[in-house]
This record gives sequence, C-alpha cells and structure tokens, in this order.
Amino acid sequence: MLTQNLLSQERKMKLRWFVTLSTMPLLGVVTAFGLVPQGNLGLDSTKIVIEQIVLPEVVPNVNTIASFWRNERVQRGDTVVELLRRLNIEDSAASAYLRTAGEADSFRKLAVGREVQAETNANGGLIALRYLGDNGAQFVIEKRGDGYATRTLPAQLEKRLFVRTGEIKGSLYAATDAAGMPEAAANQLTEIFSGDIDFHHDLRKNDKFTVVYEMTYSDGALVNTGRIQAAEFINQGQTYRAIYFQNDYYTPEGKSVRKAFLRSPIEFSRVSSGFTNSRFHPVLNQWRAHKGVDFAAPIGTKVKATSDGVVSTFGKQGGYGNFITINHQGRFTTVYGHLSQFAKGLHRGQRVAQSDVIGYVGMTGLTSGPHLHYEFKIDGQQRDPLRVALPDAQPVNAANKAAFQVVADNFVARLNLLRNTNLAKLD
Repeated sequence: MLTQNLLSQERKMKLRWFVTLSTMPLLGVVTAFGLVPQGNLGLDSTKIVIEQIVLPEVVPNVNTIASFWRNERVQRGDTVVELLRRLNIEDSAASAYLRTAGEADSFRKLAVGREVQAETNANGGLIALRYLGDNGAQFVIEKRGDGYATRTLPAQLEKRLFVRTGEIKGSLYAATDAAGMPEAAANQLTEIFSGDIDFHHDLRKNDKFTVVYEMTYSDGALVNTGRIQAAEFINQGQTYRAIYFQNDYYTPEGKSVRKAFLRSPIEFSRVSSGFTNSRFHPVLNQWRAHKGVDFAAPIGTKVKATSDGVVSTFGKQGGYGNFITINHQGRFTTVYGHLSQFAKGLHRGQRVAQSDVIGYVGMTGLTSGPHLHYEFKIDGQQRDPLRVALPDAQPVNAANKAAFQVVADNFVARLNLLRNTNLAKLD
C-alpha cells in the first residue's frame, strides 16, 4: 500500500513538471504578439497637416476711446497744477479752466482730505473730473468740444448711526480721540452736559461715556459729522443721560438737559484764578476780592454767551479792558472782560442766544496774561459761576410727551446695551 502510494505521488510530480514545461512556449508566443509593430496591424500611419487660416480683419471702433480713472485726495498746500500732476493730467486747456473759470471755483476751494476722481485718455487729456462739495452735492467737470463745463448733481445723502464708548485716563479730548470720536462730536458732548458737569474741575480718572451720533455720507464719502442723538456720561459715579428730540436735549424722563446757563463761556480752558474774597492781584500786587473766574486761553479764543439774553453794555472800562455785559431773564447778568475784540456787528440791545460767539480772548485792562474774566450775577450780586445752582430750561411739553417717550425708550435701550462696549456702527 505504501509502495503504491509512493508510485502514485511520483507520477503526479512528473505530470506537474510536464505541464509546466509544455506551457513555456505558449507564454513565449503571447509575449511575441505583444511586440508586433503597429504597421503590421493594418492601421494608417500618423500624418501632420499644416494649414494657414485667414482671420477676419478687425475694424477699430472710432467711438471707443481708452480711458483711465484715478483717485487722489487734496493735500495741505496743494495747487491746481500739483493736484493735476498727481492725477496724471497733462492738459493745458483743462489746467487753465480749473485755475481761472468761475464755474470751477468749488474745485479751487476743496478742503484738505477731500477726494477727487479724474478720467483721462491715454495721452493724459482730461475727460471728466468729479468731487463732492461741502453740502454733499457732486460736481462734474466734463470736456465739451474744445472746452470744459461744470454741472452739479443733487446730493444723495445717507445718514448712519455710530456709537463710541470711552474712559477718562487723562483729558477728555485724549479719551474721545482714543475712542475714535470725531472732534465735532466731542465738542457736542461737552456742550450737552456742561450744565451738570464742570469739565474744568469735575472730571475724574475712570469716568466713562457712551455716545450715539450721526455721520452723513454722499455716494459713500463722508460729508460731515452730524448731531449726537443720545449720550451717557458717568462722572464720579453719577450717571447723566441725554436724548435729542425736536432741536433740544432731554433726560429720559423729559427734563431739559440744557441749563439756562453754560458753566463756562470757553471750551476746554484752564481756570487760572477762581472766585474768592481774598486774592493777591498779580498786577496791583495787593490783596483784594476776585468776584469772578479767570479762564486762561490763547488770544483769539472764541468767547460764547452762556445764556440767551440782551447785550446791555460793551466797550472799554478800566481794569476790565474790553468787556461785554449781558442781561438774562431780568434777574441774571453775565460779564466778559479782557477781550481782544468783539464779535463782528455786536451792538447794544442785540439779542444773543446761548453759545453765540460774542468776542475773543485777549489781555486788555489789568492782566498779566491772556485770559477771560467771567462774572455771574443774581439780582446784582456776584456769585461763583462754577458753583452756583443754574436754572433749568423748559421740559418736553405735554403735547409731545408720548412721541418723546418712544424715542427716549429706544435710545435708553441702546445705551444700556452698548455701555462699556466699543462698537463702530449701529446700523
């Protein structure tokens, strides 16, 4: 049995070797078929054909003129010639028109920073010039035949609301600058709260403010800073709020924010001498009462009426130098001394409104340096302007109270939401 099994296995091994050897030529044939040249398979040879194609002639359009647009901003000290050079305009006719034509007067008076757009041809000839005027209207200066003409397009104004918040670290102006507030809005902020906050003495480090104000744009370009619509100022822990409604500012409850009198006739000046019964006079070199407040400021600084009133006297008088006296509401009188000059057209009996410019800081009379001497009188008695309780203006009248409350509630909600934030834009 074992012998038969061995023989059987031997036969199987021989058979496997036979099959293997017999298939090797077949594999060689298959490989040979893979190497047969393509030409022997009955296929056409590859041919390269080169043929010239005539393109249709392109006729230039005589009505199409290549033009180029360039934007530049007016820089300090710019002349018409210099601005045209930066705009790549090489056009003597355009230069002459822009320098002399009455129609182009608005171009010559463009403020620093205002953008000008110019369209020129390939040779630097002016095709069109566009810019915005101070009121937002767009001026277009275009080539007409051999000359130029100016046309004005009505302003397409858009108002946007912005918000800024800030914290006092040094001065108020430093804080508003750090918050990114325009100077015009910062000035409004001081005017709004000047009846409650003495910005000369009352500011403290870590005081905070939030301001919602308008910015006016025309065709995407900023035209001017608009009016503050709502504001909050936290001074020494006390919160003051103001809402704009029908040309005035009120607390959220409808009480007038604007006092009948401003605390100071000058913005952001330094008090060089306060109200006192005994002060050593720097010129007379003797002790005497000082029944007013001196605000140090450069000569020429604007002096404002602190309340609505009537000019009772003005001129030159002894130690006051050039001075103005204004009567208010029968009981109150304000005096402004050491002025360098009076506002143009000022006359006795003239009615003035709060914040109207009435004169300019000087050093006339008995003074050792430029400053404004300011007095505040009640029934003829001099009182400390920085400490006296100032009367309020009129509140929102009953007929408008409901409409005011809608506006006030809206802005109060925003002030609450935006406190201690620094968002760039509301909507």
